[in-house]
Amino acid sequence: MPTSPRQPAPQNCAAIDFGTSNSAIAIPDGRGEMQLVELEPGFRTMPTAVFYRADVPEHGPEPTRWYGRAAVAAYVDGFDGRLLRSMKSILGSPLVEQGTDVGGGRSVPYIDIIAGYLHHLRKQAEAASGRPVRRVVMGRPVFFVDDDPQRDAQAQAALAEAARRVGFADVLFQYEPIAAALDHEQSVNTEQRLLVADIGGGTSDFSLVRVGPERRLHVDRKDDILANHGVHLAGTDFDRHVELAAILPLLGFRAMGPARAGETPREVPSGIYFDLATWHLINTVYAPARLAEWRNMRGWFADPSHHRRLMTVLEDRLGHALAAAAEQAKIDVATQGLAHIDLSLLERALAAELAEPQAAAAIEADLQRIVEAARVTVRMAGLAPEQVDAIYFTGGSTGLQPLVDRIAACFPQAQRVRGDRFASVAMGLGVYASRVFSA
Repeated sequence: MPTSPRQPAPQNCAAIDFGTSNSAIAIPDGRGEMQLVELEPGFRTMPTAVFYRADVPEHGPEPTRWYGRAAVAAYVDGFDGRLLRSMKSILGSPLVEQGTDVGGGRSVPYIDIIAGYLHHLRKQAEAASGRPVRRVVMGRPVFFVDDDPQRDAQAQAALAEAARRVGFADVLFQYEPIAAALDHEQSVNTEQRLLVADIGGGTSDFSLVRVGPERRLHVDRKDDILANHGVHLAGTDFDRHVELAAILPLLGFRAMGPARAGETPREVPSGIYFDLATWHLINTVYAPARLAEWRNMRGWFADPSHHRRLMTVLEDRLGHALAAAAEQAKIDVATQGLAHIDLSLLERALAAELAEPQAAAAIEADLQRIVEAARVTVRMAGLAPEQVDAIYFTGGSTGLQPLVDRIAACFPQAQRVRGDRFASVAMGLGVYASRVFSA
């Protein structure tokens, strides 16, 4: 296998970690080493979020879009418009070419929204480097779409097209867990069989990779990748289950209708609640026809407060606020063991609590599938569990300690290594970009 000494990265290249929840971009510094761009003051990663403003004309002097933390803040502060998150989860679905209402009577295709976000990242990189950025390595999950190679290929092609549309002439891809392995490899002094667990917002990806000081001299690492596997489950799925378990029952989810003589009580239809708990479907519940339908559903509810709260959410467009509350509750449970969820925006003094056992039960099925994906990866590599030397945990959802513990328990001989949950993939993509564009 050919080897290559470490060479400075070309000055016109970049590496982008376009994540479901957060994104980052790395560029060469003055010495040719890759470094992360400060995308917002004090932050090297930025929420993958766009807020389309409905209060300004599309071609006027003021910006029509805000990104990252500014986008989230605009939504929280009540600006008129549409917040979009988890855009990556659209890739590989028929929705990617469809338009979505962004307020002010405007409809924008999802792929254009993704392209606009990538354009913002590219402009940030060019402002930091002082030169055009034309070549890029982009991270991708092991599977954009589970068990459908054709749709998976379509997802990568759509992302590549979006990148070219905003000015990247040369677009390459690397698996996100492989990038994490390359980042970890910079600090190891012995050869390891490394299981990378990259569990982010949209996917849980695993790779079994040989790493070591001799191997990092190689540009072509195909022979060191022993197995890749993943499932389309991660942090946003956890948030969804938390919302369904702790918040939406206060709005009538799984509630029974009134008892009537001679009739069996009916459960309130649940489709509206599943849409409310799914980021890219939340906006669909505000359609006039659905509003009219649910205004007329009062008779389905035995508890009038359930219907009243649901209509408050639909009429005041509070679905994204509930999703954000669920995400925060997940974080609070992971760090404190208990979450107090303030729902006073629906009703004075309304609140919910989520304890660790309830949260664990809500996401148990997902945890089982993720842990099994780790086991499958090692079996695909032809290794026994005790032959794994180290597990490298990265991605925002590895902050959930029970998940980390259950994966680690499958490989008791392996050393646990914690990467930067939000930056290690971007840094590893930077390592790969430096090597591949210098080769």
